[in-house]
Amino acid sequence: MSTVTRRQSLKFAAAAGALPLFAGACASDGGGPSAPAGTMPLKDLAAAKGLRFGSAISARQLNDPRYVEIVLRECGVLVAENEHKQYTILAEPDEWNFTPGDALAAFAKTNGLGMRGHTLLWNRTRWTSDWLNETDFASAAEAESWLDAYIARVAGRYHPFIYSWDVVNETIDPETGALRDTVFSKAMGPELIDFCFHKAKEAAPDATLAYNDYMSWENGNENHRAGVLRLLERLLGNGVPVDALGIQSHSNYDMPDEFTPEKQRTWRGFVEEVIGMGLEIYLTEFDVNDTELGPGVNARDRLIASYAKDYLDMMLSYEATKDLLVWGLVDSDSWLQDFLPRDDGVEKRPAPFDSAYRPKPLRGAIAAALEAAPVR
Repeated sequence: MSTVTRRQSLKFAAAAGALPLFAGACASDGGGPSAPAGTMPLKDLAAAKGLRFGSAISARQLNDPRYVEIVLRECGVLVAENEHKQYTILAEPDEWNFTPGDALAAFAKTNGLGMRGHTLLWNRTRWTSDWLNETDFASAAEAESWLDAYIARVAGRYHPFIYSWDVVNETIDPETGALRDTVFSKAMGPELIDFCFHKAKEAAPDATLAYNDYMSWENGNENHRAGVLRLLERLLGNGVPVDALGIQSHSNYDMPDEFTPEKQRTWRGFVEEVIGMGLEIYLTEFDVNDTELGPGVNARDRLIASYAKDYLDMMLSYEATKDLLVWGLVDSDSWLQDFLPRDDGVEKRPAPFDSAYRPKPLRGAIAAALEAAPVR
């Protein structure tokens, strides 16, 4: 049996003394429907305020009727978890695989759901196919030719159905705030990012175009935030057609009860600088990591819900915020089960529904924040 850390013990003790939050939205102690009786679907609460609510989904989840039931009840929009990324579509040279991405787009279209595209360029060596990382582009023009053909084929395939694309994902090094060094940036330099946005605009002229990244309010994100601001300022100064910043909204290293007033003020400053540039805000991958929280389910759920309400109240108070997408609806399918695993081996609870597909206080917190949001 794993030992509970001192930090986990302190958080557990603090949470145990907290008042129950959103108790009426929790069905984690017994079976139940996809949402508490008498509550509005999250997509409807969002739509009433001029927002879109949705979730990431994978093609395999289309075969899970319980997951599909929650999606159809709660979501107005979807985004592919991995199916529209380069390492899925073109894992090997000239072997184009649109089958899983097409399946998700067809599901969304058939059921009247909108869809975001994620992502045309994940500009990180780790998430680029090995064969592409090993490509030696002879010139900037050769790299441009490859990207031009790829973006045109992928974005053009789903136009006009996909209403928004994450054109570039995570190109800022969080330690330095500089552009990541990749096979494309080596050939093209910083103009790589400008090029991708221009080509995306050509291929999907009706879609909004976003830069997406995981800079957050947490300690250690100072250089990351500054680098993102510099990138956006440069793009806009160069007349690049960027419409929005996608804020992933993961909280992985600082725990839910560390969203202090000081951190909130700093985060507001960052968000308001982005909005001051005339950009929209998309909350693209929201979830809450509980790696360092005590093992008690009720205590963790209360802390996570309390944090989610505070964070979403802040972010949805800005009329520039247009989308709220969670990165998965059910705990057991969350990527966080394997990322920064808990020392005690306890299952994480980062999503609005538990592994038995029952709504949790986090769902109630999201609903409450949507209800409190101003109309835009």
